[in-house]
Amino acid sequence: MNRIRNLQGPALVLTLLALLWVIVVFVLLILKPSVFSPATVTTILQFSTILALVSLGQAIVVMAGGAGIDLSVGGIVSLSAIFGMLALKAGLPSFLLPAACVFAGAVLGAFNGVLVTKLSILPLIATLGTFFVYSGLALALTGGAAQSGVPSWLLAWGRGVFSSIPVPFLTIAIPVFAIAGTVLMWTAWGRWIYAMGFNERSARLVGIPVDRARLILYGLSGTLSGAAALISLAWLGSGRPNIGQNLELESLTAAMLGGIAITGGRGGVGGVFAAVMLLVTLKTGLLQLNVNTVWQLGIVGALLVFVLLADRLSQNWR
Repeated sequence: MNRIRNLQGPALVLTLLALLWVIVVFVLLILKPSVFSPATVTTILQFSTILALVSLGQAIVVMAGGAGIDLSVGGIVSLSAIFGMLALKAGLPSFLLPAACVFAGAVLGAFNGVLVTKLSILPLIATLGTFFVYSGLALALTGGAAQSGVPSWLLAWGRGVFSSIPVPFLTIAIPVFAIAGTVLMWTAWGRWIYAMGFNERSARLVGIPVDRARLILYGLSGTLSGAAALISLAWLGSGRPNIGQNLELESLTAAMLGGIAITGGRGGVGGVFAAVMLLVTLKTGLLQLNVNTVWQLGIVGALLVFVLLADRLSQNWR
């Protein structure tokens, strides 16, 4: 316990999340020993890949401060997947489908950035509005029906497994988080993001292009959501207009649980990745125990409230 008390920052977050994950796994194994079969582990990691990418985009937007938040991530995932499939049916070469999904996500995210930086709309309101627009468009363009026809080569990649670990998890999620961690820790861009979140006024005074940087970060959040949409296509084999449902709540919970301060300027991507693994493991375990999905969503929401309260109390103590 003394060692845990001496830990600070990201190390403390990772340690606590690891302990929570061990407790969750232990309880689930007691209640249902078969819960962690190789197939279930693969499913957990596949879901984790999608949520991890969206949560990373959410985390960097929040980390940059300015009351930053991206509630539209779920809508971007849904609309990017549908855009890619509709473009494919309209004659787009199949090898361009990944680029189409990622490009759509980048454009939708950049539009959020324009609303926030150029029109000075509060991020909460701007991204909540675009969430309804993007989600509504995904449903309107498809009539609520899933869009089939994903190329076989993409399915082979999306459903590929290496020792129970999904190939997208190895080839997308881990490299993206490694790159993000490197950028935040060792580059000027990373220092800009932390400076913007810590004190935006000071960041402007020292010459950091805050508005341009924030617009790029919203575009990057959209890009990561577009990549998550691509993975959903490759895994599920169809574009589903509701695939992004509840991702805004889950990604925000993962970011906060992973140590990202809601006011910005503090946190790291390692904690976000660990929080995603904890959340998906918990939800999958509850599903295996036949807990109603409504209760699962309630648990995630309660966890978000708890994390925000804990963060506020820790600030008061400091």
